[in-house]
Amino acid sequence: MTQVDPRLLRNAFGSFMTGVTVVTAVRADGAPVGFTANSFSSVSLDPPLLLVCPGKFLSSYETFANCTNFAVNVLSEGQEGISNIFASSKDDRFAQVPHHLDAHGVPLITGAAVQFSCTTNRIVPAGDHCILIGQVDAFSHADAAGLGYVNGHYFSLGLERAPFVEKSGPAVCGAIVESGDSVLMVVTKDGLRPPHCTHTDRGRLINDLRDTLIAKGIDADLGQAYSVFESVAPRAHNTYFLATGHIKTTNSGIVAVPIADLAQQSFASAPIARMMSRFALEQQTRTFGLYLGDTEEGATHHSTLRT
Repeated sequence: MTQVDPRLLRNAFGSFMTGVTVVTAVRADGAPVGFTANSFSSVSLDPPLLLVCPGKFLSSYETFANCTNFAVNVLSEGQEGISNIFASSKDDRFAQVPHHLDAHGVPLITGAAVQFSCTTNRIVPAGDHCILIGQVDAFSHADAAGLGYVNGHYFSLGLERAPFVEKSGPAVCGAIVESGDSVLMVVTKDGLRPPHCTHTDRGRLINDLRDTLIAKGIDADLGQAYSVFESVAPRAHNTYFLATGHIKTTNSGIVAVPIADLAQQSFASAPIARMMSRFALEQQTRTFGLYLGDTEEGATHHSTLRT
């Protein structure tokens, strides 16, 4: 039998986009326990069943492998902090997170997009995890977008797609194209900036960006959204994606700037300069976040989820 590299397999599994949940239960001594998981799935409507997969590495594994009741909390966008607490914190997790109890006395996370209260249907051993199947006794569904996770990073579809929902005014769509140890930049009279396109038809932005890259002689694969912000002067919605690629055909308007030299460059605007400064810093550890806000205020969302 061919040996499978666990690290590579984990990366392959991680390419599947999922939601983020916090699974909770109560120990025999009455203490609440919980862990962050993206190994969650619906199973059946009749009867109403779902499943999660606790790992044997969890300090609370025995509780979940023997519980009679548990809850699954589908986190809302903006609840990355709660996910991180239940993924890594060694302190009292429930003292840090607002919650209340369901009819079984199991904690439900306040503000979660969905909360499922379950009675254990069966527990199936499965390698270094177990499959915990629960029958849904009750659930609460809020009008909130869920928090997503893929390739080691959180994403929030509601926030990332916001610039494409608002139809008034122009939108800018650009790409930070990483090429080896350099970034491909456009030379303008005001300074450097990533290749981009501007359009009033939001539905065509991604296609227009790809066409723009090709026209500039850049062969690139677009990745995650990296910076989404509103600019005032000129007014526009801005969305920049991470990308990897190379110069396919020579274009005098494109230069490859070493990432190590980005701090010494002159950029076309202050927001672009701040974005590229953040990129240079995050590239060192490959922990790229998503900035959401405007040119003056906002927040960068990072991931520490490890499940």
